[in-house]
Formats: sequence, C-alpha cells, structure tokens
Amino acid sequence: MTEYGRGPGSEPWHPDDPLYGDGGWGGQQAAQQAQQSYGGQPQHHPQQPQQQYGDWGTGEQHGYGDQSYPQYDQYGQQYAPQQPQHQQHQAPQQHQHQQPQYDQNGWPTGSYPQDPYAGGPQDPYAQQPAPYGGEQSDYYGTPEAYPPPEPPGRRRPEPEREPEPGTDWDPGPDQGEHAFFAGGDDEDGRDGEPDDRRGRGERRGGGKEKKRRSGLACLVVVAVLGGGLAGVSYFGYQFYQDRFGSAPDFAGSGNGEQVTVTIPKGSGGYAIGQVLKKMGVVKSVDAFVAAQAANPDGKNIQDGVYTLQKEMSAASAVELMLSPKSRDNLIIAEGKRNAAVYELIDARLEVEKGTTAKVAETRWKTLGLPDWAVNHPNVKDPLEGFLFPSSYAVAKGQKPEDVLRQMVARATEKYESLDFETKSESLGLEGPWELVTVASLVQAEGKTHDDFRKMAEVIYNRLKPTNTETNQKLQFDSTFNYLLGQSEIDISESEINSNPDPYNTYTNKGLPPGPIGNPGDDALQAALKPTRDGWMYFVATDGMDKTEFARTIAEHQKLVDKFNASRGN
Repeated sequence: MTEYGRGPGSEPWHPDDPLYGDGGWGGQQAAQQAQQSYGGQPQHHPQQPQQQYGDWGTGEQHGYGDQSYPQYDQYGQQYAPQQPQHQQHQAPQQHQHQQPQYDQNGWPTGSYPQDPYAGGPQDPYAQQPAPYGGEQSDYYGTPEAYPPPEPPGRRRPEPEREPEPGTDWDPGPDQGEHAFFAGGDDEDGRDGEPDDRRGRGERRGGGKEKKRRSGLACLVVVAVLGGGLAGVSYFGYQFYQDRFGSAPDFAGSGNGEQVTVTIPKGSGGYAIGQVLKKMGVVKSVDAFVAAQAANPDGKNIQDGVYTLQKEMSAASAVELMLSPKSRDNLIIAEGKRNAAVYELIDARLEVEKGTTAKVAETRWKTLGLPDWAVNHPNVKDPLEGFLFPSSYAVAKGQKPEDVLRQMVARATEKYESLDFETKSESLGLEGPWELVTVASLVQAEGKTHDDFRKMAEVIYNRLKPTNTETNQKLQFDSTFNYLLGQSEIDISESEINSNPDPYNTYTNKGLPPGPIGNPGDDALQAALKPTRDGWMYFVATDGMDKTEFARTIAEHQKLVDKFNASRGN
C-alpha cells in the first residue's frame, strides 16, 4: 500500500499511533483547521503521522462513524486516497513542504504554500484544489459540517431561546396533560403564560391551588361521564329487557274456556310450549320453558291428551299438566286383550262400536307389524300382543287405523330394544313370535310381579322334551279362557277335555298359536330371565291374588287341597 510522506522532521508512521483508525487523520486535521478559522485559543500541535487508508477498490472509505468524507492532510488540503491496485501509481516516497510562519502564540500568520498533492485538472478526487483560506469555500471545514468544541475561555454564552408561541395545548410535566387539567384558570394573573416564563419548576411544583383546580375539573368530567353512563345504562336496560328479560306470559289459571291439547310422543319442553302457544294456552314458548325448568317435576310431563284452559300462566299450565286431572289419555293396561282395547278406542273416538275391531281384522297387514309377526297359522288375531300397554294420546277426530298403528309401532320398538330375535333362540324357542307368546302367558297367569319369573320357569320346564310330568302340555286355564273370550276360574275337566282348539293347552302340546294378550315390561323381562329353581307347578291358592309354586306332583296336590279349602269345596 502506498504511504504518503510528511514534512521534514516528522517521525515515521506507526500503527500504534493513537490517531490510527476511523476518525483519525482526516477528522482531526479538519477539526483543528476549523478551530483556527474561528479564532480559538492558539495551540501548538506537533506533526501527526499520515493515516494509512484502506483499499478503495473494495469501496471502503474511512470517515466519522458510518459516514464517509473526503480526506485531508495536516494543512487542510484534500488529496486523493489510494487507487485500486490495477490503477495504482507509484507516489514519491517523501515530499518537502514549506512550513508556515507562526506568531508568538503559535498561530499561523500567512497563507499556506501550494499543496504538492493538489490534484490536477484530470484528477477526479481533487474536488477542492484551492489552498486552505482561498476564495473557494471548504464545505467540509466549516462549523456547519462538524463544529469543533471551543476552549472554555472562548466559548460564547448560549443564546436565549425565544418563547414559544402560545397554544391551546399544554403537554404538562408528563407530556400528555391538557391545559384544562394543568390549571389553566390560574388566579395569580398568569393565565395563558408560556411554560418558559413560568418555569418547569413551577409546573412540577403542583401547589394547593392547582390541586383544587384539577379536582374541580375532575368533578366536571365525572358529572359529564356520569350523565352519559346513565343514558347508556337506561338504553342498555331496555335492550336487555327486550332480548333477555322475562318472556311474555299470561296471569292467572285461565279464562275458563277449556281446550283439548294433544302432546306427541317424545316432545320436549320447547315442543310442548309450541303446541300450547298454538292452542292459546300460554302466551309464549319461552315462558313455558322457563316455568317447566323452575318446577322440580317439570320434566315428568308426558305425551298424551290434556284438558287445559286458554290464557293460563305458564306456571299454572305446568302444574295442571302434572296433575292426573288434566290427563285425558287412553290408558292400555298390562295383559289386556285386543278385543277390550278395540272397545276402548271406539269409545274414545266416539265411533260406532266394533269399528276399530273391523279395521284390525281387514287392515292388519298395513299397520306396521314386523316380518316375523305375520303368516302364523291358527292365529285368532294377528295384532294380539302388539297393542303395547301404555298411555296414548287419543282424541275425537282421529282415525282408528292411526291409533292402532301408533300402538303397533310402540310394541315393535320395545321388542327390538330387548333383542327378541337373538334371545329367543338361546331360550329354546322358534323365534321372537314365540317369545312374545311366552310373555303373554306369564302376564296372564302371574298374579303379582314377584310371580313372573317363577311362572316363566314353569313354562320353559314344561316345554322341555324331557318333561314326563305333563308331557310338554302347559295345561293353562288362561289359554282356554282366551279361546272362549272369557276369564273364568272354575272350568270343568269335561269341558276342557272336549275342546280340541289349538289354543287349548290341556289337549295340545306346546305353546298356543300366538299371544293371548298384551304383556307389559315386567312380563317381558321375566320371559327373558326366568328363575332356575326347578319350578314345575303352581296354584292360585286363594283363587285371586296369591300364587304358590311346587316342584313335584306331591307338592302340587297339597296346593290343590289348599285351593279347594278356600273355595269351600
């Protein structure tokens, strides 16, 4: 790298020179000559070594901080830095400069001689060829570029700042306080006085008067905000009442006008409320839903037909629907035969007696029986066992086939939920049809629910091929009574033995052709889970409600004697 010479008597340049690096030679000399031009204190500076510059071919320049400035020698003259390697010219190793004359204080007395490094007309880096102090201005050596600090003795006092123009906004000590809160209504006659005149100390002092003014301002703001909040609260309350307030509701227990309401199966509170609102019982669905939720027994409202009044309060409607007085459903009891059910439907629909039985006889195939419940020989009524015991919403104006279809659907759903098709095989039966038949026998012969499982075991034991006690004959009075459409207890042996009808289990082995009634839940469960105690016989010893069981024929005879004694025979 080319090394530039210095004046006579200078020491060789050394890398450890304290002026080495960024802001070195060029920045120091520029600061010195700027200080001289402004009449600073005379100082004598020894010759400084010339800084070694980086490779300009890589775009590297040394200056002050991150900026790049033209480089100057000790006399303030600009010179061209090192050229890229492929354009470098060998510079003279040393040049002699004429030394300027200094006065007794060490300051120069005349102009500097021509800089031997001043570039020629073709030198692109020689932007300022004139010597320092010449007619052409040195823009990098002026106070505007980087004014040097003056000695303490020669520093001029800092000019007094002109007061800022008054404004309506006073940032205050926290740079964010409005004049209204900073005490703009000062009572000491300084209203609107600029901050510079009043001083920051006064602004920060915060005397009693200022606190009093600030408190008054806060009260005014609170009053304004409070009024606005009150308005917002009023409209918010009205909005809440409209959206989330109490639902419209009637008062009282009704206007005296009765109405029959039918609630479909599976209806929840909202669906029930819709029906009641449509019939004019309640004023809104939401009121009914809320009243039902508030009543501890509200969830117990069932489907069916209810006799209510119009314009009832929702709470009154819920209470009445939970009372048996309002229920007007058709109730089918457990074990009831189809013939009796048909008569009940006729009476409820107010149609001619026998209408429903005729529909069942002629349209039974269209009422929804499952496939396994059809095409069984010698069956007296294909719908027997499928008018499931329950509560049904039946009212005048409905059609008999619609009522029957509803009952068949309920029974079919029940049998499917109990998986009759699969479990019938495990019980040694030929399909679910026979399982329904067993359940109907359990329902007919059992006197109490405690008897049902024992009665189911008696049936299964008598159906076994190994049964040598009755030779697979059930010998049930209930099947003979069904055959005759009666419910007699005292049946003569001659009458029984003379009737060969398939429903007569005294003369025919195995089960009757089909169910003899409509079994309820307990009888169905007993048919699925009979006892395993070896019961083979049973006798209604009191003729009515008490049934006793036996395992052997000898035990059975004792029970027969007990029954005869109760009858006075």
